[in-house]
Amino acid sequence: MAAIDISLLYLLKDQTGFNNYTARLLSYSAGLLVGYFLNRNFTFRHVSNDRHVADEFARFISVHLTGGLINLGIYSLVIFFAEQMALSRLWQALIPLAGVWLGGIVGMCFNFLLSRKLVFDE
Repeated sequence: MAAIDISLLYLLKDQTGFNNYTARLLSYSAGLLVGYFLNRNFTFRHVSNDRHVADEFARFISVHLTGGLINLGIYSLVIFFAEQMALSRLWQALIPLAGVWLGGIVGMCFNFLLSRKLVFDE
């Protein structure tokens, strides 16, 4: 999920019509979709519930959109503060990655805990 998120972010952020923020919205969304299938088929495959896939997916999206807001908020703060500094080209190139990592760690913890309790529970 993170590899897809980061790869798409770096592919899109410098393209016409995109910036660090719009590219991240699209990259996070792609990672979110892949994340559902990975969670359903690997992380929580041992959990059996009677929930319909559409209901489970709606719960997953609800949890992960909330976690995504936290994730994107932290990412945006990192980008915002980095833009206020005079950084070398190398650091400018690495800042989006740092934002994804920091936001991702917090968002991942939030998403896992809530997914375990609200989405993939027995």
